Amino acid sequence: MLQRLFGPTGRAVPVIGQGTWNMESDERAGVLAALRRGVELGMIHIDTAELYGSGRVESLIAPVVAEHRDRLFLVSKVMPSNASRAGTISACERSLKRLGTDRLDCYLLHWPGSHPLDGTIAAFQRLIDDGKILSWGVSNFDARELEAAAKIAGPGKIACNQVLYHLGERAIEHAVLPWCKAHGVTVVAYSPFGSGSFPAPNSEGGRVLQRIASTHRLTPRQVALAYLTRDPAVLTIPKASRLAHAEENAGAGDLVLAASDVAALDRAFPLGSRRGLPMI
Repeated sequence: MLQRLFGPTGRAVPVIGQGTWNMESDERAGVLAALRRGVELGMIHIDTAELYGSGRVESLIAPVVAEHRDRLFLVSKVMPSNASRAGTISACERSLKRLGTDRLDCYLLHWPGSHPLDGTIAAFQRLIDDGKILSWGVSNFDARELEAAAKIAGPGKIACNQVLYHLGERAIEHAVLPWCKAHGVTVVAYSPFGSGSFPAPNSEGGRVLQRIASTHRLTPRQVALAYLTRDPAVLTIPKASRLAHAEENAGAGDLVLAASDVAALDRAFPLGSRRGLPMI
């Protein structure tokens, strides 16, 4: 599977990882089997958050973390309501306990909130100093918010910005992706299949996806993942709660689309006008 450096961390991370949003409502045995299979296939980047199931997802995936901890690139997030200086440290400690580990490879602020950002960043640095996290980043930050965070933290501190990015929602390409590329910040695309809005097979875009997939003997979803990760600054974290889905996602990890394929997808799923940063 293709790998890329994760921001300034020096750690190589696979282009396809594993998201866990809403896994608390899925069948436990199936979730764990899918996560384990994903790790076997190289999808060692596992992303979670204290928000997911009010901590239940962190507890759910703990057995997989215990089995593969030294191999994983494990990420969790603090909710903005908890992201005061003291609250961030306490939230991280609760996440570590639920996950059954002594450290996170990266810890994110889930979205901009009301607590002063300098306090959150100071807490991140304290957690690094204490060995509880190895790096930190943000999620759902637009270019202006990224600039503010970088001004507080200094250069080379923000590891990633996790944002909504799929074929039907390319808004990050206007300002967020260029900013991240210019500052060495990895973009992590969440909900890469659009959270229930993946192009229907009989739609114009769906037919383009199918044509390209047939050429490569892959699936439309694998083509979509390859399109999203065409830029060296981008990784993605699709969710899979079943073995077949984990295997399908992993199958996109080595796919590099031809320039003609990228151009066809650009036409089928146009960028659109510049607008605010979307999130779900």
